[in-house]
Order: sequence, then structure tokens, then C-alpha cells
Amino acid sequence: MATTLGIWEPALSVRQVLTLERVLAGEPEVVAGASHLDRPVRWVHVAEAADVGVMLSGGEMVLTTGVLLAGDEDKQAEYVRSLHRAEAAAVVLGLGRAFPAAPDVMRRAAERCGLPMVVLHRPFPFAELTEEVQSRLVRRKFAAVSLSEAVRTELTALITAGAPLQRLLDEVARHSGCPVVVTNLAHRVLGTAGERPAVDDVLRDWERIARQAGGTEGDGWIRAELGGRGERWGRIVLCGYRGDTATGRLLADRAAEALVLHRMLGGSAACSWEEQSAQSLLTDLVSGVVPARQLLPRARAAGLPVNRRTFVPLVVRDGDTGRLDRLLRLLGLPGLVAELADGATAVLLSLARDQDAGALAAHFATRLRTESGSARTIVAAADPRVVWDDVPAGLREAQHVADAVADSAAALDIPPVVRLKDVHLRGLIRLLRDDPQVQSFAERELDGLLCETDEDLLSVLRTYLATGRNKSRTAQLHHVSRPALYRRLEAIQVRLGVDLDDFEQAASVHIALLAHDAQQQ
Repeated sequence: MATTLGIWEPALSVRQVLTLERVLAGEPEVVAGASHLDRPVRWVHVAEAADVGVMLSGGEMVLTTGVLLAGDEDKQAEYVRSLHRAEAAAVVLGLGRAFPAAPDVMRRAAERCGLPMVVLHRPFPFAELTEEVQSRLVRRKFAAVSLSEAVRTELTALITAGAPLQRLLDEVARHSGCPVVVTNLAHRVLGTAGERPAVDDVLRDWERIARQAGGTEGDGWIRAELGGRGERWGRIVLCGYRGDTATGRLLADRAAEALVLHRMLGGSAACSWEEQSAQSLLTDLVSGVVPARQLLPRARAAGLPVNRRTFVPLVVRDGDTGRLDRLLRLLGLPGLVAELADGATAVLLSLARDQDAGALAAHFATRLRTESGSARTIVAAADPRVVWDDVPAGLREAQHVADAVADSAAALDIPPVVRLKDVHLRGLIRLLRDDPQVQSFAERELDGLLCETDEDLLSVLRTYLATGRNKSRTAQLHHVSRPALYRRLEAIQVRLGVDLDDFEQAASVHIALLAHDAQQQ
């Protein structure tokens, strides 16, 4: 679970304290530890005792005149070392009677320890500095607690309202003002939020960036782990947060708590977030609303190999996304799986250039049919693409092919992988199904059968034409005798005013029926 508020407190850095107006009046000069001025100051402590270190708990800025250290270099060095052991934030020495200038012994010891040492060249009432810093710390802590509760309340309300993961991430991005990324432990991106250009900049080289940011929180990269009951399964990252680190850590922690709660209440595993990420990406690719080039960083960050690859767009009918994803892993085929509309599932394979795309697609389809136990499982494919920008057209082509053969008698005997050349006239009619002239043609040709009471005759006609006007096969599929079939065919011809033995008339009726069926899907 994420770090809780009680483990840390919002703090000012040493550098920020030195810029306060009251401090500037004392003409501060950093004489040692200048590279450590971003240390947080948790408290300000005035102390003259040589053994002050035993009274500290870490993070204090210690103010002293050094009156008890004057004339004893051993005490001066030990004083600095004791502050270092106590993890003090800095030591501020007021110059005066005890030390008219910064003592070399203390300065060298502080430099060796990496402890910021500051001297004040003008007399300065320490009480004013203590009051100023303490009041600011209290105000910051109060603001942090208020922000913490506001974020928790908003995210909890979204969760109880059944909001999806993306809505939660959008809210976190709104509060943080920077891109937000959720990953699994392998740095695979499961979700993002924030301004799209900024997110794309982060994702463009995500693998390298994630490795560099893995061990530090520099440059505003703030992380919180996702998990519970001793198991970690992901992390949330604020990318380039511009506020103070403490507040950023608070936001990341509150977001992590909300995401863990979202998972627990939704009963969803982390892999379902991977499915949502793939679904969002592939849906955007198919729709064409977002240019493919802009989606390339998301694809790469989602774990899809994209450099010098052959992409095979597939669309599966009667396929479960979980089964498809497991099969890809089993066969060692890199790819993304996502459910589309109307029961179709998109699969985008990413193969090495020297792999046989056709053979691997056929092997995948054959294994899928075997595992599903259904001969009606349709795997439609477009020709392989070697350019990423061509992938959206390939996915749309595969979807068109799958739709063209779905719910048709021809689907009873289809190859393992169906391509555009396999759908023939049916594919063309489906492309033209929304054309008003095609719709008018279908209604005119089938007018005598387009009422609810004629559904049985329409079904017989569909099978008869799909089987190449094979009367025996049609009678067998409809479980009727041949004489009964003849009577129905005669009724169909009378209703439509056509002769089905005439090839041209039968072809016209067949085209009209294909158009009618395409319009119903």
C-alpha cells in the first residue's frame, strides 16, 4: 500500500528557508554543503550545547552562535559530526563575538559530511527565524492535510459511483498538473492521463525513461507502489510534477490508495487494466480519429514491439479476449488483444521481418479453433503491414472481412484465416450496404418476402442461394423433405415474381438478399 501521511510532513528546503525575507536580512552565506541545499527542513531548533545531536530526530535546521564552541577545535568538529549523525538538515552560525568569521574546522567538517553550513554576517534574532519557519511549516502541513482529504474524498466518490480507471487517472492528473502513468512491474503502461502532447512526450521513449526514473524522484518524477497483502503488482508515476516533492508524494500516495481500492471493489486483476489499455489503443486505431503516428508512443509503451516489425491485423468472431491473450503468450507471439463492438475482438500481431506472417496467422487460427471447440470461430486477416501508418486500414479491412462472413451460411465451411479475397461478392455488398440505392434495390427485389410471417421462406431462400441452389443440401439443412422444399421454393418464386432457375434472376435476388442481411447487422 502507498506511504501514509503520518510518515512524512510537508517541509521547506534549506534553499527555500535561505530565501525568506527575514533570513536575507541577516546576509546569509553558504560556506559548506552547497550541493545539499534541497534537503527538507522539518523543524528549526536553537541550540548552543555541544552535544546537541542527541536532542535531534532528523530534518532540523540548527541555529547557533557557537559561544560554547569557541577556542576548542575538537568540539567544533565533533559538533558538526554529531549534527550529521542526527541527520540534521543544516547548521546556521550567527557570526559575532564567538566567531567573527566562519571557523575553518567547522567548515571543513561540514563539507566532508555533506552538511549545509550557513553563516549570518549581520546580527539576527533567531526567534524571528524560528517563528517564521515554524508558522510556514504548520500552514503547509494544514494545506497538505486539506489537500489529502479533498483528493481522497473525490477519488472515493468516483469509485463508489463505478467510475472506470481512466476517470480516476484524469482526476489525479487534474490535481497534479502533469502526466500520470500507471504501469505494471515490467514498466508496461496500463493507463495514462494528462494533456495528450505531454503524455506522448513521456511515452515516446518510455522504456528508457522508466529505467532512469526507477530509483530516484528527481525532476518531479514521483512514484507510489500499487499492491496489498505483501504483493506489489504495479505503480503510479507522476511525470514531471512541478510542485514540492512532499505534496507530489501525497498525491501519488492518495492516487495509489484509490487505485488499489478500485481494484478490490471491482474484483478486477491488474491484467484487466492491460486489456483496457489495449482496447483503448486498438479502438483508436480502428476508428482513425487519432492519427496512427500519434498512437505509436502508446503502442510502444504498452509493450508492443514497433521497430522494424511486420504487423498482422486480425479480427476474431466468437473469441474470448482472455483465451486469445493466453494463446498469444503460449505461442510466443507479441501482440495486443482488445474487444471491439458487436462481439468482435481485434488482435494485432507484431512479428519480426523474417517470420512467415501467413503461416503464423494460420497456426494461431487453427489452435484457436481447436481450443474453442467451435468451427464457427472466425479469424479474419488483412494483408501484413510493414509500415505503422498502414495498420488502421488493415484493422478496418480485417473487421470488414469478419463482418462479411459472420452469421452466414458460408461461415459453416470457412478457411482457418479468412481474407478479403475469400468474401467475394458478400464483402462488396457489405461495403455498399448503407448506399440508399442499394437499400432501395434490396427492398424492391425482396418486397414479397419482407414481412414477419415470411421469415421461414426468407431463411429457405438464403440457404438455397448460399449453397449454389443445391436442393438436396437445402432440404437437409432445414430438416424437410424434398417435396416440402419444392413447395416452399414455388411459394418464394410466386411471391417475388422470379424464376430461380434463371441464373440472372437468381443472382439478382441473391445480391438483394446479401444487401438486406448486411443492413440488418
